Amino acid sequence: MSEVRAPFHTFNLPVLLPSLVLIIGLLIFCGSDPAGAEAFLSSVQGWIATRFSWFYILAVSGFVIFLLGIALSAYGKIRLGSDESEPEFSFPSWLAMLFAAGMGIGLMYYGVGEPLQHFVSPPLGEGRTLLAAREAMSSTFLHWGFGAWAIYGTVGLVLAYFGFRYNLPLSLRSGLYPILRERIHGPAGHAVDIFALCCTLFGLAPSVGLGVVQLAAGIHRLTGWDTSGFAVQLGLIAGVIVLAGISAATGVGKGVRRLSELNLVLAVLLMLFVLFAGPTQYLLGAFGDNLGHYLGNFASLSLRNFTYAQANSEGWLTGWTVLYWAWWMSWSPFVGLFIARISRGRTIREFIAGVLLIPSVFTFLWMTVFGNSVIWFDMNVAQGALSATAGNVDALLFSFFDYLPLPLLTSTVALLLISVFFVTSADSGALMLDMLSSRSDRPSPVWQRLFWAVLLGVTAAVLMGTGGQKALMTMTLIAALPFAVIMLLLVYSLWRGLAADHRHAQQKFTPASSFWNGLHWKQRLDQILHQPTEYDVKHFITRLVLPALEEVAAEMRSKGCAAELRHEADGACALVMPQASLRDFVYGVRPVPRPLAAFALNATGLPASERRHTWAPLTFFADGRSGYTIEYLRREEVIADVLRQYERYLALSQSPQAHLINTTPEHRPVA
Repeated sequence: MSEVRAPFHTFNLPVLLPSLVLIIGLLIFCGSDPAGAEAFLSSVQGWIATRFSWFYILAVSGFVIFLLGIALSAYGKIRLGSDESEPEFSFPSWLAMLFAAGMGIGLMYYGVGEPLQHFVSPPLGEGRTLLAAREAMSSTFLHWGFGAWAIYGTVGLVLAYFGFRYNLPLSLRSGLYPILRERIHGPAGHAVDIFALCCTLFGLAPSVGLGVVQLAAGIHRLTGWDTSGFAVQLGLIAGVIVLAGISAATGVGKGVRRLSELNLVLAVLLMLFVLFAGPTQYLLGAFGDNLGHYLGNFASLSLRNFTYAQANSEGWLTGWTVLYWAWWMSWSPFVGLFIARISRGRTIREFIAGVLLIPSVFTFLWMTVFGNSVIWFDMNVAQGALSATAGNVDALLFSFFDYLPLPLLTSTVALLLISVFFVTSADSGALMLDMLSSRSDRPSPVWQRLFWAVLLGVTAAVLMGTGGQKALMTMTLIAALPFAVIMLLLVYSLWRGLAADHRHAQQKFTPASSFWNGLHWKQRLDQILHQPTEYDVKHFITRLVLPALEEVAAEMRSKGCAAELRHEADGACALVMPQASLRDFVYGVRPVPRPLAAFALNATGLPASERRHTWAPLTFFADGRSGYTIEYLRREEVIADVLRQYERYLALSQSPQAHLINTTPEHRPVA
């Protein structure tokens, strides 16, 4: 028997080829005329930020509320995978990978830079004051806290849910299945994945550029070498991409996980050193103040538009908060897919707590240690020397280390940490780009992952060499607006999927099905595989239910009991037995539309349907109880079910609580 050869590639060509055309076209556009491209894209980005800042702010706040609501609801118990699945990675390894992929090098680049810039130029009030210091930390917490992780968590949860719970492809198109249905496999689905792939590449490339610039500044600080030339930067990109390619080739379980764990250890050690070598008591107190002010004012901070503030606050809003929300959204296809990839087997509640809360708290602690330290040193030791260079973020971290003990050691550790962050962002990015462009659940060949690592490096190098990086960053922010709309559709899809999943878990068998003895199983199988229409159900009621009720009514009248049949315009019928002092006994059946599941369980062999509703004959009673479907019952079984309900009715009428179902004639419900 011949062996099955592995495919040469697993690319989904309808996604790959248009993506490459767009990538190459935009590189030519940004690289050939970077000044013109930057001017054009900046004007578009400014127009979007000015007119849609309210939309970004409301959307991100909505994502936070949605995730918290899901976590606290009954949906939180649903597992991302089968009910018996176990997490693939340990909890510490999972958190380490979340941390490295979600923020990574940004914490090193902006950890001292952003708080100091807010301290110098706050959105409200005067800079370089204690009040400005508190507002600087609140703004930093806002930009790096729950809002950012809610964006990542929303995309990640959608992908993990539909990917692992119902075995759909782990791609962005799967999250829209309840809306697009089978069209996710056609042009509409391809367009969604093309958009996600391009956003991911163009979101990662500028981050690679930021990492290179800071890495070069660190090497210059430690060695004194001139690292400002493009040749040095190109060499750094090549070295990082080689390491990232090796890590990506080994897969998530080895290379990415081990580098992420190393990252977390180094980051914690560096943070602890700064905490205890710096103004420790001040930092510990500041953490409580920062966290309390952020949580206590979370709603006002998250929803602020500076409508009633001074004019320059609007520029601050669009230049910081809106910019951050757009930036996180442009990263969310990559980070969300990566988070989904490593989260199989966890419950939704565990997923949201891990993604939304734990990394945010670590980020708050990190920003307090570094941000409050640099502000404290600037006010008490440097006498404004640090804030005077706040605009040079590339070297600011290393300038800050000069005010701590062992600056050479801390700068070396920071340089190593930046390098590892750099590699983990690149290798996890290459893996996710490969997944977005693949059409198979089978592992892709190694060369395919290396291809994306190389293309990522080439993109960053071309943009840095031509000066087009800023234009490309602006372009990714423009792309975030339509992606925000896609995210809202993903939220709606997830809600529909969770609702259907919960209904399925809570669904009980009908009484007749519970006692079914298996006779006529072929006929029942035919009924199960057939999704009935309104006509089918009305015909079922006329052909089977009505004769059964007539037979019971005739037998009751022959024994001296009042019984009558009632008909309604919607096709319902009911057997009614009037009582003198009690609510009438009613056994009725009504055709009722029911929504189809928000997704098709293709793997189960159930027939697909484009109809949005199926119909079922549901029972109804006089006491307001919820009915159940009797679509599988035969005539004799319907009669048996009527007698069972009547027996229950008589037992209740003879109990001490019989007065509870007593009702005057004028308040009797009409069947």
